[in-house]
Order: sequence, then C-alpha cells, then structure tokens
Amino acid sequence: MATGCEREMYLSVNNEYRIASFYRFQELSELESLKRLLLAEMEASEVFGTIIIAEEGFNGTVSAKKKKLDIFLQSIESIFGCALEYNFSEHDTPGFRRRKIKIKKEIVTLRKNVRMELGHGTHVEAEEWNRIISDPSVIVVDARNDYEHEIGTFRGARNPHTEKFSELPEIIDSRIDPAENPKIAMFCTSGIRCEKLAPYLVEKGFEQVFQLHGGILRYLERIPADESLWEGECFVFDERITVDDRLRKGTAIDVSQTKQLSRKKTQ
Repeated sequence: MATGCEREMYLSVNNEYRIASFYRFQELSELESLKRLLLAEMEASEVFGTIIIAEEGFNGTVSAKKKKLDIFLQSIESIFGCALEYNFSEHDTPGFRRRKIKIKKEIVTLRKNVRMELGHGTHVEAEEWNRIISDPSVIVVDARNDYEHEIGTFRGARNPHTEKFSELPEIIDSRIDPAENPKIAMFCTSGIRCEKLAPYLVEKGFEQVFQLHGGILRYLERIPADESLWEGECFVFDERITVDDRLRKGTAIDVSQTKQLSRKKTQ
C-alpha cells in the first residue's frame, strides 16, 4: 500500500477535490441503521458519492475537498471498526452530484457462493505485476466489462466480452481449461471484482491464481509510465468517465452509454 507521501507524487496541487475508492469484505448487520449513519456522516463532511453495503461488506467511491474527505474517512474507519486501504485521485470538481448509500445482496455481484478464504495468497503487488503477465504460460483475463476493456487494458490481456461481472465465471469455465492452462491472472479497476473471482478460480482447480492488488488504479499510481504495460485509459465510476496513466481526467467518451442505447435499438 502506497504511503501518503508516495501518493502525493501523482496528485496535482491544483485540484481541489480528492476522490477515494475503498472496499472490504467483512460481516455487517443492521444495514438500515448503518445506511442512515453513513449518510449522516457524508452530509456532515460534505462528501458526495456512492457506498454499497451488504451483509458481506462494503464498497464505495466518494469525493470531497481534501481536509473534509480525510475527516470522513477517519469516521468510516471508526464506524466499520477497521483500517482501510484506498485508491486516491484528484479532480477540479467533486466527480459526483449526489450522496447514495445502497443496500444490496452483494457489494459486487458475482451470483456465486465463494469461499473467500481461498483467495488468500493470490494477491500480486503492482511492482510484481509486469513480471507475472509477461510470462507466456500465464493466461491474463480482464475481469471488467467489454466497454471498460475497449477504453484501455493491459498488454496481452484477454477480453471476455461480458456485459456484467456475473457472466464472467461461466465464460472462463467454457473457454479456459485449468488442466491445460493452470496459471491465470486477473485484474479490475480497484481490485474488488478479483477478490471474489480469485477464490472461485482456485476452487475450480487453477493451480496458480494471481490478482492485481489494488487494481489498475494502484498500478497506475505506482508504476512509472516508461515501465508500464497499461495501454489506453481506465474507466472510472464518476463524472470523469476515465483517467489517464497518471490518474488525470481522461478524454474517452462514455461508451457504456453508447452500447446500452445500441442494445435497446436492436431489442
């Protein structure tokens, strides 16, 4: 995990707002009460964004002016009773217009029962990722959706052509045989999708499973541009739409909306 000083190397002093993404798998209860408490904390700290809560944990992306965001993040660590890891970036506007706390069945929808403990030992830090995905014996899978892959991805990564994350297990099951390809690596935006997919793949019989710890955002934060194997921009779930390889607002259009309109026309 990068320190505050390391992060500042990549964050512009000209941007007024800081955007933080975070998640954690842990047992939660009394979700309605928790929803009210989190919303009150967001309002008090003038924080905007979305936090998803479920019995299995929480997942959020929020934004505020830097000092207020720091106060809010300290508050939620107290509420959830744990220290968190964050992916940070900055922008000249908040990136969100509303405050939302959503209660769902899953904080990332896989629709598979997985034994989360099987994912222990599968994490790969950004500094080791290039070596892993450059190994020709490793199958590299983009765990994001089709439109995200089209905007940017790692060199040599496979596009499963999914419209939603819950489709990915069946696609991998039908296309990649763990007996023939025992090594598989995966990545996503912040790491949360891989947290669920990794234990699923371990249970399916892959001998070596690698997931990029902290996701693409952590990789772009830590790896110098001249060493990076990332190509293109990274789709993010706020008003910036994408960020470039230095976590600045990108230039790509929101192709997710274009694809949704196209699908509706053909239905």
